[in-house]
Order: sequence, then structure tokens, then C-alpha cells
Amino acid sequence: MTAMSTRAKIAVVTASAVLLGAVAAGYAATAAEPTRTPPPAAGDRAVTLTPGPRLLAITDRYVSAVAATDPSGPRAVSGLECLRVYAAAGTGVCLRPENAWSYQVVVLDSALRPTRTLSVPGLPNRARVSASGQMVSWTTFVGGDSYTASGFSTRTGILDTVTGATVTSLEEFAVTRDGRRHRSPDVNYWGVTFTADDNRFYATMSTQGRRYLVRGDLAARTVETVRENVECPSLSPDGTRLAFKEAVDATPAKGWRLSVLDLATMRVTATAETTSVDDQAAWLDDATLAYTLRADDGRPDVWSVPADGSGAPKLLIPGAESPSPLT
Repeated sequence: MTAMSTRAKIAVVTASAVLLGAVAAGYAATAAEPTRTPPPAAGDRAVTLTPGPRLLAITDRYVSAVAATDPSGPRAVSGLECLRVYAAAGTGVCLRPENAWSYQVVVLDSALRPTRTLSVPGLPNRARVSASGQMVSWTTFVGGDSYTASGFSTRTGILDTVTGATVTSLEEFAVTRDGRRHRSPDVNYWGVTFTADDNRFYATMSTQGRRYLVRGDLAARTVETVRENVECPSLSPDGTRLAFKEAVDATPAKGWRLSVLDLATMRVTATAETTSVDDQAAWLDDATLAYTLRADDGRPDVWSVPADGSGAPKLLIPGAESPSPLT
């Protein structure tokens, strides 16, 4: 099967309420699979988070690394099992199974050794580390919230790896929507991305059937809306743009277009990737995005595309997901 024919068969997830339940069910099925054994030649010493010209990813549920100059070539695969992984400045975060039905956020040092572990409710979905390596964030799907039509919602937390200060849920923060204080029991957050000061961040907030880009302040414990229909933001290394998934016609049932928001002008540029992207893209550099697409059989591949709308999508790491540049 060619790369393009695989791309053409990628499924589009529908309706936001259905999305939460369907995706959560998929994560549950994946997480319930028996623990897999990494390749015999693999070893933790082969994969480090030390900054360098390599890309981190997950291969068959194990943390792996490839050369940035040859991402489709040989890869090192560790013995560390994660459902999501991300790293920056020698610090990593791994969302991994604790047992069959519970999960952990694990902070990693450059040698993949755990330095802090938190048990979290729900099914792993997003993970990020700030550029300095100090701040870590995660999002999980959670069941049982009666105010959602599907019975699923999200929980997003933040950990300061230096002080140990932990926000277990951004739902504790005060919200300003369109210039006015907003209170609603249905507020949900996902997809945090940090600014360079390790205090401010961007994320997605949903409430009353609408999805917003919000700008947050950790010290003040506040968020404010910036723009509608911006999901899973990812801040560029130069801090000027946000990659995000934009629901087609503001309707998640129609899928998402991977796009880029210029923070100075609020101008949106759609990338050349026209397949629906349900992921929080990673910036490989100031010009290039990486993201995961899944074929209809569930197989993930990491693709890349220019951030300025030019060019064409390129298969980057076959059979992998959760990409992260080791900056």
C-alpha cells in the first residue's frame, strides 16, 4: 500500500459529544491490550532525552528515537511504555498505564528515569513540556460527568517540576469569556502549550457547545478567551504563532484542518494537510509541523508539513506517533 493510499483511508471522527466517547473507548481498548515486549535489541540506554538532532516518538507503545536527518531510517526503541510522550530541555513526560484501568503521569530525566509520578483519572490524550523543561502538562478523558451528553469530559493538569506545585485541573481557574466573568459546570480544557516564561500558557476550553482558544496565567489562576474554533494549540519556538486543529465549518463532525494562527495579526493560514488531523501538532522548527495520522486499521504514522501553507505533507516516521523534537 502506498503512503498516499493509506492517507486516503484515514477515518474522520464525528460530533464533539460522540468524539469524547468514541476516542475514550479507543484508548481504553488500546490500554487494555497485554503489555508488549520491545524488540530484543532495544534498550533504555539507546534512547535519551538529551537535546540533539533527534526526534522522540512512540513505536508500538514504547518510547523511541530517530535521527532528525533520517527519520524513516533506523530507530532506537526503549523499554519504557507510554501512551503519550513529549520532551524538552532534557525533561520528559510520559502518560503510561499503571495497571489495566488506571494511568500515571511520569516526569522523566534525560536518561528516561522517573523523577516524579502522579496517578491520574481517565484515559491519556495530550502531553506537553515547556521549552525550559520546568513545566509539564497532561490531558485525560474522564467518564461520569453528568453535565456532558456523552458522559465523558476532560481533565487537564499542570506540574512545576522545580517547585512541585501541581494544578490537578484547570477547571479550578477563573474564566473570562469575551470580556466577562464566565461560570459554568460544563467547562473543559485540553491541549496546553506553554510560553517562554513558564507562567503563561494557551489551551482549548469548551463550554456551552463552543470551543475557544484561551490564554492562561498560572500565578493568577486565570484564563481568558482569545478566539473561537481553535483546538489543541501548539506554540512555535519563536513564540509568534500557534499551530492548531480548526474544525471545518466550526463543526467537528466534518473533521479538522491543521492550521496556524499568527498571534500578532490573528490571521489563520491553513496548511497543505487536507486530511483531518485529530492531534496536537509539534513544531520541529519554526517552519515545520509534525503530527500523527491513523489509518483505518489504527496504525499510526508521523507526518510533517510546512507551517506557512506551502509544500505538501510528507511521511516522516512510519509506524509511530506522539512526535517530539529533542530540543
